[in-house]
Amino acid sequence: MTKTLEGQINAQDLKLAIVVSRFNSFITDRLLAGACDAFRRHGGDDDDRLTIIKTPGAFELPLTVQAAAKTGNYDAIIALGAIIRGDTPHFDHIAAESIKGLAQVTLATSVPVVYGVLTCDTVEQAINRAGTKSGNKGFEAAVTAMEMASLLKLIK
Repeated sequence: MTKTLEGQINAQDLKLAIVVSRFNSFITDRLLAGACDAFRRHGGDDDDRLTIIKTPGAFELPLTVQAAAKTGNYDAIIALGAIIRGDTPHFDHIAAESIKGLAQVTLATSVPVVYGVLTCDTVEQAINRAGTKSGNKGFEAAVTAMEMASLLKLIK
C-alpha cells in the first residue's frame, strides 16, 4: 500500500509567528485579524502559541522572518503585507525582493514561511483580498501555515 502524508489544519499544538508590515496598515490590520481568527478557529491558543511581530514595511519582512525562524521557537511563520502599485517601479522591486527573500528563508531554515503579502494594482484589489469579495488572504495564509507545520512534523 502506498503511504500518503498530508498535513492537518489544526493549530492546537502549534506555535506560530505572524510577521506583519505596518505599511498600508488599513489593509494589513485586516489580514492580521483574519490570520488570528483562523488560528483561534482551528484550536490555537494565542496566549502563548501565537506571536505577532510588526515591521515597518514589506521589504523588512525577510530579515525579520529569518530572525524569528532562527530562534527555533516556531512551527511556521506567516508573512503579511500589502504592496500596492504606484506611479513608479518601486512596487516591482519591493514585491520581487520580499518574495525572493522569504523563499530563501524557508529553504535555509526548513521553517515553513507562508507568503501572505498582497501585491495589487489598486487599493480596491487589496481591500477585496483583505476580507471582502475575495475572502481574507491572511486567514488563508494561516490555514496554509498550520497544514505545512503539520506536514513537516509528519515527514520528520
